[in-house]
Amino acid sequence: MIPVRRPGLTTLDRRIIALAIPALGSLIIEPLYTITDTAIVGHLGRAQLGGLALATTVLNLIGWTSAFLEMATTSQVAFRRGRGDETGATAAATAAYVAALALGVAVAALVAFAGPPLAHALGGQGTIQHNATTYLHISAVGMPFLLLTLAGTGHLTGHEDTRTPLRILLLANAVNVVLEVALVYGAHTGVAGSAWGTVVAQAVAATLFVGASRRRTTGFVRPQRHEFALLLRSGVALVIRTVALSAALTAATAVAARVGSATLAGHQIALQVWLLLALTLDALAVPAQVYVGAALGAGRVDEAVAIGARCLRLGLVASAVVGLATIALSPALPFVFTDDGAVRHVATIALIICGALQPFAALAFVYDGLLLGAGDYATLRRAMLLALIAFAPLAALTLVHHGLGITGVWLALTCWLAARTVLLGARWRSRRWAVTPA
Repeated sequence: MIPVRRPGLTTLDRRIIALAIPALGSLIIEPLYTITDTAIVGHLGRAQLGGLALATTVLNLIGWTSAFLEMATTSQVAFRRGRGDETGATAAATAAYVAALALGVAVAALVAFAGPPLAHALGGQGTIQHNATTYLHISAVGMPFLLLTLAGTGHLTGHEDTRTPLRILLLANAVNVVLEVALVYGAHTGVAGSAWGTVVAQAVAATLFVGASRRRTTGFVRPQRHEFALLLRSGVALVIRTVALSAALTAATAVAARVGSATLAGHQIALQVWLLLALTLDALAVPAQVYVGAALGAGRVDEAVAIGARCLRLGLVASAVVGLATIALSPALPFVFTDDGAVRHVATIALIICGALQPFAALAFVYDGLLLGAGDYATLRRAMLLALIAFAPLAALTLVHHGLGITGVWLALTCWLAARTVLLGARWRSRRWAVTPA
């Protein structure tokens, strides 16, 4: 564990970075399933690619809302290990796996039966809808494996192990690429082959995570009913938080679309860059969550505060680097995505604002991790909902006065992130989170 009284900053920095770098790798690798599918299916034609786009939109929503399994499990395992309760940590992990399997079956049914109508509501027609339906029906088979992977990632991360999840996800993505190329181009199975390649890769990942988790435990511990109740209670708060987060990003895109096609295209470029930067900064939330949970489990609140201070400093340093790099590259980056001069102009403006708001993003993400480690899920839910109120005025004004354009859209997102930072920061400084995660 981290030293209690005078944790050396150099040692602490090394521990934070050692956990954050593999976590960053895992965060970047996870979207590769979709990127791989897009790259391979994209060469089949517009109808196949359009069907994949609709299907992955539905599946991404499922993945985001199911992420509570990973977040809540990480916090519980870290906290219980901090207080020396290895049996309790195993019980929390087992409860997460059982819940993942049960929810995975339910989610599979949801994807299979409700997914195609949702894809149709999103604009699926004709051949595009057929391809989306095919992909969703096959992908439903992989939902239990996906949720088991989330539970396993949470368990291993709670054990301060982010290297094993990185290795597992690397292997699973390699399996995905090989199978998709063989099935789509070799066996000419089209979108169906792409979906089956992903399902098999998800099954491989889930199997490896279960095996790695078994090696982390001394034996089977039957979880009690209160373990499932705790996971469900945490899950509700975290799902609401995730839905509110998605609402802000979706609303920003919707506003950009109403302003005009060039604004929408430029916003899409900047948003994709922002999402990549978000993964970089969000990696620091992982050690923040794990080490704060462990410190609180050991009853060392002052140590948790010291960890938080260091994670926040590192986050600000990282945000300054990526922010300045984004601003410096803002005139050049749009050329990677488009030849349209008007779109490039809009994207450049958005990227400058995107770079400038990185300190807010870093603080919001790290505070997120710190309060996750403290098990303060209610605050995370409340802050995300209240931040929507900060986002709304400029977003609404941009809808009315299109002249605000991309500047209005991205200043609204800046207000959203700043509000999250203020709300979460006030809670962290109050130390009212110092009660143990129940």
